[in-house]
Amino acid sequence: MILSTLGALGLALVGLTAAQKEPEPNSPNEAELNTAQPASSTSEFYPVRPPAVPLAVRSPYLSTWLPAGRDGGNGGHLPGQWPIFWTGQPLGWAGLIRVDNYETYAWMGAPQGIQTARQVAMEYTSTKSVFTIDVNGKVGMNITFLSPVFPHDVQRQSLPFSYVNIEVWSADGHQHPVQIYTDISAEWASGDRSAVAQWKTGFSSVGIAYHKVWKQTPQVFSEANDQAEWGSWYYATEAVEKLTFQSGADTEVREAFVNGGVLSNAEDPLFRAINKNYPVFGYALDLAVSAVAPSSAPTVNSTYFSIGLLQWEAVRYQGNADRRNTGIGETPDALNSLWTDYYVDEDEALSFFHNDFETATKLSKDLDDKIAKDSLAAGGQDYMALTTLAVRQAFGATELVGVNHEPLGPLLFMKEISSNGNMQTVDVIYPASPIFLYLNPELLRMMLDPLYENQENGLYPNKYAMHDLGTHFPNATGHSDGTDEPMPLEECGNMIIMTLAYAQKSGNTDYLKKHIVILEQWAAYLISDALYPAHQLSTDDFAGPLLNQTNLALKGIIALQAMHVISELIDWFPMQNYSQIAHDYISKWVEIGTNKNDNPPHTILNYGNETTHGLLYNLYNDRLLSTHLVPDSLYKQQSAFYPTVANVYGVPLDTRHDYTKGDWEIFTAAVSEESTKRMFISKLAKWTNETPTSRPFTDLYETGGDGGYGDGIIFCARPVMGGMFALLALP
Repeated sequence: MILSTLGALGLALVGLTAAQKEPEPNSPNEAELNTAQPASSTSEFYPVRPPAVPLAVRSPYLSTWLPAGRDGGNGGHLPGQWPIFWTGQPLGWAGLIRVDNYETYAWMGAPQGIQTARQVAMEYTSTKSVFTIDVNGKVGMNITFLSPVFPHDVQRQSLPFSYVNIEVWSADGHQHPVQIYTDISAEWASGDRSAVAQWKTGFSSVGIAYHKVWKQTPQVFSEANDQAEWGSWYYATEAVEKLTFQSGADTEVREAFVNGGVLSNAEDPLFRAINKNYPVFGYALDLAVSAVAPSSAPTVNSTYFSIGLLQWEAVRYQGNADRRNTGIGETPDALNSLWTDYYVDEDEALSFFHNDFETATKLSKDLDDKIAKDSLAAGGQDYMALTTLAVRQAFGATELVGVNHEPLGPLLFMKEISSNGNMQTVDVIYPASPIFLYLNPELLRMMLDPLYENQENGLYPNKYAMHDLGTHFPNATGHSDGTDEPMPLEECGNMIIMTLAYAQKSGNTDYLKKHIVILEQWAAYLISDALYPAHQLSTDDFAGPLLNQTNLALKGIIALQAMHVISELIDWFPMQNYSQIAHDYISKWVEIGTNKNDNPPHTILNYGNETTHGLLYNLYNDRLLSTHLVPDSLYKQQSAFYPTVANVYGVPLDTRHDYTKGDWEIFTAAVSEESTKRMFISKLAKWTNETPTSRPFTDLYETGGDGGYGDGIIFCARPVMGGMFALLALP
């Protein structure tokens, strides 16, 4: 049992009253809206009730969530509403249980005409979401969604699959006939619900039963509503004796289970549009529970399923001739998913993942325990609630491609989810980087490599660092015309800072030597622009451009001092005295960037604007890199100031708006004194538990009111929440 923190809620369901029958919710197949219904009872949540609960989250396309906020969710109850893709469109994924051969309840989803079971509790860890369900006081269930994360094992991490494990037991002490059912719909195959889906039911070479679903006319490297338009979806389980399967119209397949507890072992031969008699792909299995002797623990019966997407070709990439068969500047290469480097076909890949359940469970528990322990020590219970919620979201925006056995090794690509579809956005990798620095810095290198390869091969004309490697994922085709979103100071600073941070964490100083020429090129830009930034965007581009941004200047100045640290690490004698320049700049910056007459004093948003203030989150880099550039007095000054401008859910990003950024709050907390650090963490955890937002963990939200989306801008599921690990990434 996983729900140790919630006490004996797991198996101790004996004597619970029957759940009331709820109004029958509509199927998402009747509307493209999630028509969630209120649950019949209030569930307990640990460590908090998140805006959305991660279910199957392993890649930009396997990104399935349960809405939990009141704006589109039912409060975090698995029975009674449909899971969603991160964009909000529903994904048909149903779960039913039949007890005593006549009572059927939904434990997941909201299929028509079927009453819902009662959720008792939900707990999440870094890799798992566990729902405890009461079925009319007779049977207890644990539904565990496991999306494993393997920071040091690229072979396992390369497989974009998740597990769902189902456990049942007698809750009233009596024996009960029990059958469980689950299905997925063709909605997984395309974001275009009018597209024609095709499917197949089969068995792998090692006895794995699977439903395979795909778009009949796939479009490689394209998306519809951010869902992939190519590749094959698999829903699989062990082909045991009492397993039955069926594909067909949703109401027909589910009705067959309700009426008899078994399916027909038949395939629907009529391939059709996803939204025409919505095809679903179901399994049924007998899991009868036995009677329980007095004072004895009930026997738990279980089974599990695997769900995922296999794509042979994953990314179009233009970067390094050594990865290609053509010359630089010609048509970009199609890079294969990394899993293709380990498995001869989809059968072998699926079979490995499914049969790896025990190992994956153990490794996931080890990771869960490590993150929980380290988070509790660094920031307490509230901090642990934030880090554990962020793990799957950060890794779920990434895709491993290439080959592992060649000298260049694999690449890790990241999608800028929801704010736009950019690929390998530097100022998205940067706020996400703490989780990778903490768990395995080599993952950060795999994200930096394609950015270096593209620019060092002359595929980007500007002298400053590029903003992203492609306008839309999964096309990393660069910007040979130099017309990417211009954030010159931001990205030059980010690249230098992340490169040094990687080298310090990994000990790989050869990486600094390899890229020193272009690092110097970016540093030259910083010398000209860092102290007095031109009118330009920072990473907070939604707030608009600004002249002489104080926080942006600080990033550039610290990056110049980082260049001095780099020179010492590799015994390199640069033309510029970076340390002298950085110290000169910082002394001037302190004078012109601070309002010393206010009580308490504080830095200002931009020079000459004495009545303004903002989160000085770039101060974090001075501690991360141990550059020791910024005077201690400034840390103390800012730490004393933030509580004076805090709202109920946090500190505003700056004086222009009441919204804030959760990632930058934790960056700021990491370099604040203890009481201020705790304030930032507790307010963000409070927001997480109370916000009405129902999409995955937004980083942009209102610090006042009800804690809704920041200025109505819906950012969700963004990997920047890897910044929750800012405390744990510090040396």
